[in-house]
Amino acid sequence: MYIRDNGSKCASDTESRDSLPTADVTPPSRFAFSIVWVIPLVAALIGIWLAWKAISERGPVVTLVFKSAEGLEPGKTPIKYRDVEVGTVADVALSEDRTSVVVTAQMRNGTEDWLVKDTRFWIVRPRVVAGNISGLSTLLSGSYIGMDVGSSTERKYKFQGLDVPPILTSDLQGRQFALKGEDLGSLDVGSPIYFRHIAVGKVLGFEMDPAGTGVTIQIFVEAPYDRFVTKDTRFWHASGLDLTLDASGIKLDTESLMSIMLGGIAFSVPPGKGNTEPAMENATFTLYANRSAAFAPPKTEQRAMVLYFDETIRGLAVGAPLDFRGLPAGEVTGIRGEWDTRNRRFRIAVDVGVRWGGMIRNQKGELIATTPEAVQKQLSRMVENGLRAQLRTGNLLAGQLYVALDFFPKAPPAHLDWTQDPPEFPTMPGTLQSLSDRAENIVKKLDSVPLDQIAADLKQALGSLNQALKSVERLASNLDRELIPEMKTTIVDARRTLSEAQKTLATDGPLQHDARDALNEVSRAAQSLRVMLDYLERHPESLLMGKERQP
Repeated sequence: MYIRDNGSKCASDTESRDSLPTADVTPPSRFAFSIVWVIPLVAALIGIWLAWKAISERGPVVTLVFKSAEGLEPGKTPIKYRDVEVGTVADVALSEDRTSVVVTAQMRNGTEDWLVKDTRFWIVRPRVVAGNISGLSTLLSGSYIGMDVGSSTERKYKFQGLDVPPILTSDLQGRQFALKGEDLGSLDVGSPIYFRHIAVGKVLGFEMDPAGTGVTIQIFVEAPYDRFVTKDTRFWHASGLDLTLDASGIKLDTESLMSIMLGGIAFSVPPGKGNTEPAMENATFTLYANRSAAFAPPKTEQRAMVLYFDETIRGLAVGAPLDFRGLPAGEVTGIRGEWDTRNRRFRIAVDVGVRWGGMIRNQKGELIATTPEAVQKQLSRMVENGLRAQLRTGNLLAGQLYVALDFFPKAPPAHLDWTQDPPEFPTMPGTLQSLSDRAENIVKKLDSVPLDQIAADLKQALGSLNQALKSVERLASNLDRELIPEMKTTIVDARRTLSEAQKTLATDGPLQHDARDALNEVSRAAQSLRVMLDYLERHPESLLMGKERQP
């Protein structure tokens, strides 16, 4: 701006003002963006994305009911399926009646199909049940909730937790069976099942029969061992020590050290059974008390007979063996007393079950008697030939008796009456009874012996013997007084004579010298005789004509 006079100054200002550009006035925008807002915007987007991801990956919520919440911590305790974490405990609270614990768990996404009606949950902690130790890993890592997925299609979100881990899981292959027994014994849930001393299964549970007459035990046999359970399989208690002391001797039967302490069940197939068809699922079998009872022949194969004894049967018990020369032929099924009205006496009746059909075979092992009629005919023939039943001692330690079948050629004649029910099998007095009868006969004979007369004669003989001994004593005294001095003199003379003879026979004695001279003379005479004999052999005519004169 230039300073001029007033007139020119005004004109100049007007021109300058007209020559300058005019500015357009624009009001400020309400949505003006600043770079300062980039960071909050990015943080908000990340948060929204994380929230969306958490919600999208969030699985269902389940409710678990347990009796105790020992070892459970909200936000920390995991839920595992096959040792893979599939959820977390979100909250732990008491139920309204304070009798249980309600656990709210948040499951992972993708577990929706696992929550079905037969899915099971339990708390994994260190346990010792039926000899099985589990959950030792939780000593360091802490308890967790185990899960086993079921096979049902019905959805469920509230479950009753198990008090103990299940014996069976969904991935375990095998079959279940039921056993009927008189009592439980020492079995418990988890007790082992043995096949040829190998643990192949476990006891799942048990319950008493409605009538209270026995128990039903549910067992599980793992694959591939379940194929060995056939229709002919026998199950028996393998618990503890099975010690039997009977007429057969002492028997000790056990499976393993674990079964001795905790119990167990064993099974096998009877020898010679050819049926190898596996049993059906949930088939029912009988649980026997021991192995002997399991493999005993069925009662239906026995022929009931009765034996009568007039002697004591102390030591004979129900179940005692009946054998034929060591071969099992049955067992004692009952013992009772009977009054014989015909002979007016009391006798003991012993009921036996005879299994004779399988024992009558030929040399090729083939059955000779295959029908009941054939068995009866064969038995009748054997009884006519002297087959009898007799009580014998089977165990001297316990005094146990058994019934033996044997042939007695001198036995009184007898026969079997098959019209009786049961038929009576003839018997013979036992060995103890025979000994008792013989002892009684000996006592009777001793009673008839005149012991008083024998004692008097013995006393008289002892007196004569005493006198003879006194005479011998007197004779010995005389010998000692008279004969012994003479014997001493004789011995001294004999010793002197022997000494002289020894001197005479010495090598340098005169006898030896004279003997040598005589032998020399004899030797020269023999030499001259030999010369003469040689000459006669050459000139035998010299015996008649004499010896020729030499020129």
